[in-house]
Amino acid sequence: METLKVDLAERSYPIFIGQGLLERADLLAAGLPQPRVLIVSNETVAPLYLTRVRAAFAAAGVEALDVVLPDGEHFKDWPTLNRIFDALLGHRCERATTLVALGGGVIGDMTGFAAACYQRGVPFIQVPTTLLAQVDSSVGGKTAINHPQGKNMIGAFHQPQRVLIDTDSLATLPAREFRSGLAEVIKYGLIRDLPFLEWLEVNLDALLARSPAALAEAILRSCRNKAEVVAADERESGERALLNLGHTFGHAIETGAGYGVWLHGEAVAAGTMMAAELSQRLGWIDASLVARIGRLFERCSLPVVGPALGEERYLELMAHDKKVQGGRLRLVLLRAAGRAVVSADAPVADVAAAIAARCRAGAVPFLEPAHG
Repeated sequence: METLKVDLAERSYPIFIGQGLLERADLLAAGLPQPRVLIVSNETVAPLYLTRVRAAFAAAGVEALDVVLPDGEHFKDWPTLNRIFDALLGHRCERATTLVALGGGVIGDMTGFAAACYQRGVPFIQVPTTLLAQVDSSVGGKTAINHPQGKNMIGAFHQPQRVLIDTDSLATLPAREFRSGLAEVIKYGLIRDLPFLEWLEVNLDALLARSPAALAEAILRSCRNKAEVVAADERESGERALLNLGHTFGHAIETGAGYGVWLHGEAVAAGTMMAAELSQRLGWIDASLVARIGRLFERCSLPVVGPALGEERYLELMAHDKKVQGGRLRLVLLRAAGRAVVSADAPVADVAAAIAARCRAGAVPFLEPAHG
């Protein structure tokens, strides 16, 4: 097992990465303010892992209640969030009751948001079971639900008590979900870690084959990058915004196509290609880097073009992005491989041209697997 630390002074917490962690009662139950938890999961993950996690808590003398939500990005909304509050209130849960997020990014975001709101804040633990959640959304304390006009626009910063990443859970992850998570892994190499990007290019086939050693290394290096950025800029006032490479374009794809049609990582891959295209048009990077990024995504069977929503529709949706300041759209762009910047200086005409160059009518959110 590897252990990292998200260094946030009195709110610091560990990230545990290893195999068999879902059975580790000592890790799950350590430091609970009360021997009572509410596990939040969904209809896909609960049949696989809920019994195992409940048993681990029981072995530590902890009462484990649960609520099972419907699965899917389109359920990341107020009515579904209220089901968590219904369970908390129905069981008369107190401020010392800890929430446990057992699932992917949607479950982690919703559980964290519920924990931030219930009785003005209760503790929660992240137990991510998808690659995307393990390398990105479970770390850093961003919690949210979606709105019809914009993804993740309603939420709060609320840090978990700990993050338990059991790499064994990836064995049951569908291929499309797994590939979606790789988009976030590649992101770290592009924005700040060139040696990691080069490692990915060499070891991507092993990752796609779900080699335990390659997975452990990729998750560890991704989480280390995320932890360093969060420790330096918890509330996204500076460096943390770089983690959103491709996300402003990608969120527009998710919202415009309808939540759940494109998986998050698929939309981020297409959005990253739009950001790379724009970076090239501004003269910051050359065509060879754009092609290099595209090859990585294509090896993962991730899309390199987005749906043809129309440039005006993209810009309208992007205007709701959280990085908009003073009415100006701030985009994460590339200055070089391994070096990203936030810029509000891109002319709208260039942004529209980059979108148009990376859209195609009939574009689908996933490709046939290149590696079986």
